[in-house]
Amino acid sequence: MKLFEYEAKSIAQNLGINTPRGAVASTSDEARDIHKRIGGEAVIKAQVMVAGRGKAGGIKFASKPDETWARANEILGMTIKGEKVKKVLIEQKATAKKELFASIVLDRANRCQTVLASDQGGIDIEDVARQTPEKVLRHRLDPVFGMRSYDARLIALKLGYHGMQQSTFSDFLSNLYRLSLIYDAELVESNPVIETQDGRFVAADLRVIVDDNSLFRHP
Repeated sequence: MKLFEYEAKSIAQNLGINTPRGAVASTSDEARDIHKRIGGEAVIKAQVMVAGRGKAGGIKFASKPDETWARANEILGMTIKGEKVKKVLIEQKATAKKELFASIVLDRANRCQTVLASDQGGIDIEDVARQTPEKVLRHRLDPVFGMRSYDARLIALKLGYHGMQQSTFSDFLSNLYRLSLIYDAELVESNPVIETQDGRFVAADLRVIVDDNSLFRHP
């Protein structure tokens, strides 16, 4: 079962994963009010289950609340790959020092979870993997021990992080892994993960797919 982005971010926040400040809206008026509360520049994002919403015009930016009203009005009701947009997520636009990709996927072929990570975030990771496969790190987790601190720190190191930033990114990865365990997720993916100017890592986008066979545990 796929979760909407706003649903995925809600549970992520409860696990200590940084996400942009924002809220979900069903009307343009609600969208404008949210922008007034969060301040700064805003991102207006269609809440749909399908990929490719950005290319379809489902992600827009606004510097003022009235602009957010107009952009939300454009997105709400539009159809993206056969799915009608009923809600938009209004978030404060984050300033990125760097954009990364991080994913924890259930690897059925190898009977374990695999971490995929790259310093080439914010773009189609399939294109990166096809054109420059060396830029996508693949790290299999032990099916018994899962993600140990060693695993998280090694992945951070391979992405070029040292010292405090290595520790901070390791914590971010570990929390993504915790989310995957608690919610029996087949996929937890953040693209992009934003490294902010003050050294935090923020899940600017977040996809979560829960194993259908475990839904009885998550009413």
